[in-house]
Amino acid sequence: MTKEEIYKKIDNLGLDRHDFIIITGTSLVCHDIIDETEDIDLACSKEVFDSLDWPVRVEYGGKIKYKDCFDIDYNLYDLEHIDIIDGYQCSDLVTCYELKKSMNKPKDKKLIQQLELMVCSQDNYYFERKLRTQGIHLIAGVDEVGRGPLVGPVVAACVILPEEFSLEGLTDSKKLSEKKREYFYDEIMRQAISVGVGIISEKKIDEVNIYEATKLAMKEAISKCSVRPEHILIDAMPLSLDIPTTSIIKGDFKSITISAASVIAKVTRDRMLDELDKKYPMYDFKDNKGYPTKKHLEAIEEYGIIPEHRRSYGPVRDYVEKQLSLF
Repeated sequence: MTKEEIYKKIDNLGLDRHDFIIITGTSLVCHDIIDETEDIDLACSKEVFDSLDWPVRVEYGGKIKYKDCFDIDYNLYDLEHIDIIDGYQCSDLVTCYELKKSMNKPKDKKLIQQLELMVCSQDNYYFERKLRTQGIHLIAGVDEVGRGPLVGPVVAACVILPEEFSLEGLTDSKKLSEKKREYFYDEIMRQAISVGVGIISEKKIDEVNIYEATKLAMKEAISKCSVRPEHILIDAMPLSLDIPTTSIIKGDFKSITISAASVIAKVTRDRMLDELDKKYPMYDFKDNKGYPTKKHLEAIEEYGIIPEHRRSYGPVRDYVEKQLSLF
């Protein structure tokens, strides 16, 4: 059923709109997240539930009343988050996301990811707030920068923010201007409970590969925090630690704490590349930060490679092999 069909069927029930909440997949249709659903799921108060002369079945250990395509449950009535859509009470996206995530059906995998992105785009304190409701307050965010460049180290940062932290506009460092990143860097360093930075050299990257080097950088950053976190939010990469962790895809956008770590890591590495640019201006490191731009690759062909180049990376490795073949 589409949204219009759902509304029509609900209105035909004759229930007052204040007596029920549209929930689960039906609310996702009302939010225009999905196009249609097979069933109409509602919740109501115990008083309204008892007054309905509908058949009853037991499901998930509780009673549900049903009629035609309707399921109604009073156990879900006292929802904290409600949106009003077209005059109907609907469970909001946070509630929809948390329910879908708790059910974790394989067919809902993409939907859960979509809902998570939407929830966090509206509230990038979501993960931190959930942890604090569990009594966890020292929450660290970890992110890295520099996996793709041909030169220089990979840098990770671990940041623990205070609960009252506020910095409007803070998001994934890649989406911020250089001026904004520098400003945010100073503010994060000023407000943070603790900041740790891990730097793994290009030589170690060549030795163990970039994936393992990134994990080493993250662990180093965590170890350098002056305060031990109770829980760590990590951008995408899973880490094996003696501290509970949550790995979040696109975490540098979804979590304010990971966003802060993203800024610290990027500004730290960018400053290192700016210094390298002064030493080797022909490679344009100030602008490309070591990434394989056309000017960078042309400079390698003309001037060769420098000690800070990652020799295990394609363009650099190709150059080295080409030079060796001349002898």
